[in-house]
Amino acid sequence: MIYTVTFNPAIDYIVRMDKPLDPGMTNRSVSEDCFFGGKGINVSTILKNLGIENTALGFAAGFTGEAIVQSVKSRGIIADFIMLDEGISRINVKIKSDEETEINGQGPAISREAYDELLHKLDRLEKGDILILAGSIPGSLPSDVYEIILERLYGKGITFVVDATKDLLLKVLRFNPFLIKPNNHELGEMFGVVLKTDDEIEEYARKLQEMGARNVLVSMAGDGAMLITEDGQRLRAGVPKGKVKNSVGAGDSMVAGFVAGYMKSGDYLTALNMGTAAGSATAFSDDLATADLINDIFETL
Repeated sequence: MIYTVTFNPAIDYIVRMDKPLDPGMTNRSVSEDCFFGGKGINVSTILKNLGIENTALGFAAGFTGEAIVQSVKSRGIIADFIMLDEGISRINVKIKSDEETEINGQGPAISREAYDELLHKLDRLEKGDILILAGSIPGSLPSDVYEIILERLYGKGITFVVDATKDLLLKVLRFNPFLIKPNNHELGEMFGVVLKTDDEIEEYARKLQEMGARNVLVSMAGDGAMLITEDGQRLRAGVPKGKVKNSVGAGDSMVAGFVAGYMKSGDYLTALNMGTAAGSATAFSDDLATADLINDIFETL
């Protein structure tokens, strides 16, 4: 079974305007949408769309949390969230006009009891399971919670996938994650350099392997993606043609597509192309990508 963890899920409230936001005045929208997610939930959704059963773990609170959990269940995903006694799961307001303004909520405080409950749930994972950790850590949790989780599970035959940045990622490399996915800018920031060429990106991706990562997938926005595999390959994917509508969830979709592609084929090039197709399909969609669009793009790679 694949498990994802979303520590701080959210409802993204998208407000579109036909003129710039006018602070201090009443502004009128031309359309609105609500999307229910968070990085782990996004990964779970794409996995399910591609026919991969999985369980979404995390925390939720209040009426917004209930709506998020119900949305997860409606997608056919197993939802195993811990409902908090106080607060509400966050609402992120994204105002789109000629510029984009975001107001991201803080989210509920997570009690020690709820945190311990999550750890006990994770302790039940077994050999052959896959655990995907993605995103930032709420301030009410220990800043080293990724390390704590992976240390508890290390040596049990569980496959780890980590999509995080800077120290959050660097500190878990000693647990030999199967896959990590920095973008090229994040990769450079980890080592205090600016990466401009494929050779430079490969050089520093291999440094992450030397520190413990098995496979390093580097996303490069309009320049595609590069995969440095544990068997020494450097694989490259370009960017499919399409109109970019949405950046939210594209990286999560790439992670999910890669995992799904590898599970189905056992081949790293197939996994890279499926990850690229999934990330691009979400970027070309108003919401997370459908399986049909992902597969259509995959066939062009």
